[in-house]
Amino acid sequence: MAIIRTYGDPILRKKSEEIKNINGVIKDLTEDMIKSLKAARGIGLAANQVGQDKRIFIVDRSHLDLTDEIVVAINPVIVDVSGKQTEEEGCLSIPGAFEHVSRPFKATIKALDLNGKEFSLEGKELLARVFIHELDHLNGILFVDHLSSIRRKLLSKTLKKIAENRERTY
Repeated sequence: MAIIRTYGDPILRKKSEEIKNINGVIKDLTEDMIKSLKAARGIGLAANQVGQDKRIFIVDRSHLDLTDEIVVAINPVIVDVSGKQTEEEGCLSIPGAFEHVSRPFKATIKALDLNGKEFSLEGKELLARVFIHELDHLNGILFVDHLSSIRRKLLSKTLKKIAENRERTY
């Protein structure tokens, strides 16, 4: 199980590198990410949240529907978005902070799975939110970056405390 990096850790602001070879290292990273995500009871996790600047995220769909499927998205890209939703959002890397953030209502991603096979997946509502949230992580963007300066200022004490205690295990 990997340590989930928290606000203030520089890797969370780094744009992740494309994965050129899906090998044992990437498969081991994915397994560590799945264990960490389940231990934290989260919905999604990007590789940089566990200290790896690789373009991969996972989503535990058991929180969203009746499947136990873990979506593994390698080198994901957004191919379509539509609509708008504004809902409360949080992040494993910013524990205890929840704010309303506007995101697309529907998002379709294209990515590779662990076998190197390309797939497309459409998400609506919460799944779309998770896709965009995790893709933001891979680009060094945190959900608090989408807040107004007033909302960020109101969160500043919380963010400062998180930054002072940067590594968190679940």
